[in-house]
Amino acid sequence: MLKNILLVGFGGFAGSVARYFVSKLNLSVEFYSIPVGTLTVNIVGSFIIGFLVGIAEKSMLMPQDLRLLLMVGFCGGFTTFSSFANENMMLMHNGQLPTLFLYTGLSIFLGFLAVYLGFVSSNLL
Repeated sequence: MLKNILLVGFGGFAGSVARYFVSKLNLSVEFYSIPVGTLTVNIVGSFIIGFLVGIAEKSMLMPQDLRLLLMVGFCGGFTTFSSFANENMMLMHNGQLPTLFLYTGLSIFLGFLAVYLGFVSSNLL
């Protein structure tokens, strides 16, 4: 158990540091006021987790330790959007389209709502 925690923690550390450096693009690239660094992290992270899942499903090249380090740790620290995108791909792959649409819609709507309510709540202090 401790080994798994350390693998996820180390991967998360590396992913968070990578995210920090990529998100600095927000300060240097202007494209229609889109946060380019965050967009880049989300897209690159989604590609990475898709690539890793593809490798893991097709071969024995990715033992459980490496999955924990890279998928859960690195990708989780780099962006949780990659996990969200991967979960949606799995729902689509399993033919669960109504669940996919419900999960996506709820995630976006409730995510925005939670950010708004958190922001409003912070003004009460």
